[in-house]
Amino acid sequence: MTLPDRIALVTGAASGIGEAITHRFARAGATVYVADVDAERGAAVAAAIRDDGGSASFLLLDVTDEAACAEAAAAVHAAHSRLDVLVNNAGIGHVGTLAQTDGDDLDRLYAVNVRGVFNVTRAFVPGMLARGRGVVLNLASIGGVVGIRDRLGYCTTKFAVVGMTKCLALDHAAEGLRAVAICPGRVETPFVKQRLAEYPDPEAAYHEMTATQPVGRMARPEEIAAAALYLASDDAAFVTGVPFLIDGGWTAGT
Repeated sequence: MTLPDRIALVTGAASGIGEAITHRFARAGATVYVADVDAERGAAVAAAIRDDGGSASFLLLDVTDEAACAEAAAAVHAAHSRLDVLVNNAGIGHVGTLAQTDGDDLDRLYAVNVRGVFNVTRAFVPGMLARGRGVVLNLASIGGVVGIRDRLGYCTTKFAVVGMTKCLALDHAAEGLRAVAICPGRVETPFVKQRLAEYPDPEAAYHEMTATQPVGRMARPEEIAAAALYLASDDAAFVTGVPFLIDGGWTAGT
């Protein structure tokens, strides 16, 4: 599975799953844009890819800013005349039931997880359609396929991402566009580690999170990146419009 001479952009790429995807894509031959709101960390990721012999540039991008997304698309097209693979990875979380989730919480989640995906996709997909070729990978979640306790707002937005992905794939399959929603179970990212540290008993919380997956552990970002590489490559030419589950057996019994 390779991405020779492909141009790829990954949002939320300064850490975690997004960072792992940029490294994996670059090693597979792609020229990668590391897009994030964290300029210092994002630039460091791009530099690390270049130090490893890959091709990468940092792109400062707030996915909630529609105008900024349009400007990013213009900049990428000015440099390369195309984008081959778009990975909408930027996302945020919230822990809470209905009673513990207010309108501001939901608006914050929606702005990044739903409108952010919409903004970036709408900025880049027209160019893909004009060329008759392109792949859009949306990082949803297992929480976009099944409900999760204490994650009402988060699951609401991730279900929306899965729905958006299906519609995008149906609308443009005949025009050479593929769209897939990657749905991981729990992944041991810096964000998750930070959240675990906030629990009264981080060790107990860690074991509770790992127990959700029958395999008895959380996924590694690199494992999600490996799936993203497959889905972005020509080997997955017949895969579109589906939630691609990587959940350690979480949903096997549903």
